[in-house]
Amino acid sequence: MTYGRAVGEGGEELDEVMGVWLPGPGTYTREDMFEIQCHGGGVCARRVLERIVSLGARVAEPGEFTRRAFLNGRIDLSRAEAVMSLIGASSEAAARASLRQLEGGISGFVRKISDSLKDCMALIEASTDFPDEVDEPDAAFRVRAEIQRMREEIARRCDPRGARLVREGASIVLAGKPNVGKSSLMNALLRQERAIVTSVPGTTRDVLTERIQLGGICAEISDTAGQRQTSDPVERIGVERAARAMERADIVLIVLDASEERTEEDEELLRGADERAIICLNKCDLPRKSEYPGSFEISAFTGAGVDALAREMERRLCAAVGAEDKMIQERHLTLARRALDALADAQRCVEEGHPLDLAEIDLRRALNSLSEITGEDATEEVIDQVFRNFCVGK
Repeated sequence: MTYGRAVGEGGEELDEVMGVWLPGPGTYTREDMFEIQCHGGGVCARRVLERIVSLGARVAEPGEFTRRAFLNGRIDLSRAEAVMSLIGASSEAAARASLRQLEGGISGFVRKISDSLKDCMALIEASTDFPDEVDEPDAAFRVRAEIQRMREEIARRCDPRGARLVREGASIVLAGKPNVGKSSLMNALLRQERAIVTSVPGTTRDVLTERIQLGGICAEISDTAGQRQTSDPVERIGVERAARAMERADIVLIVLDASEERTEEDEELLRGADERAIICLNKCDLPRKSEYPGSFEISAFTGAGVDALAREMERRLCAAVGAEDKMIQERHLTLARRALDALADAQRCVEEGHPLDLAEIDLRRALNSLSEITGEDATEEVIDQVFRNFCVGK
């Protein structure tokens, strides 16, 4: 590392910098590299970069450094994707999952399953080539058991909903008739005055969204228009949008007013409640006029019960995400599902008593799909697509 000054074409000083020589192969790309470390801030970095480009350098293409690391064998394709995921992580859960992938969690899993597939294929070939030494019925029994084990292990790693929650976050929707306190509850959960709160029914006419972190998972919480029949065309559009938001939600907070008698609008919401619903009996600081067994009794006004409600939402989201060793990349999930289909075909072939070498064809298909995850069998088109998704040179 050397101290110096970056100077412009006319010799003017651009910045005080440190120059660092990094000889390969002990670098990110395994190539010789040189870094210039300038002061933080856009102006200094831009001026130094412009000067370097004027001397013949060029700005890196999206993902170019990571692509070079992949092509030079330092990382596989799944780890390259983890770099992009880590840069763009919007939640602690997404960052943790990306770090596990970068550290080789997916690569190790693929290698383990690939070795098992190769062992099965070797056993099949041995039973075919040396029938006197390797009993085919015994080989078929062992291959079938191993295929079942691999299917269970891959299926455990493939959870599209959990992967979506980690990558994109969850959707939480507040639903209820007007004036039950949905906007107040949203403000209480966010711990800030985000939604407008008045005593006028129909104040919220559209879907209002904010982000919140629950258990390291990013969630978009939405306050919606009160569910009721209305002749107001603007409010009616808000009610329709609220219904669509509820259909797509991961968690639906159905808010009831404990200080009022239950109405037909309440009953309709309760009849439509499914496993995504959490019943919130709000305004429990006021004299009671209604009850609902199993509901979360809260007061958005005083804050009573709001923390318990947040913990329940966190518990549900963490349960939906599941174990932290699951796949989160859509490309990986697609390829893993292809491998599962191929393994299912292989298992069916063995169970129906067909020659084992036919099952080996399906095992080879599964192996090729898994190898594409790490890039061993990835085409140039797939590699280009992966690195096109990078938004920065890294």
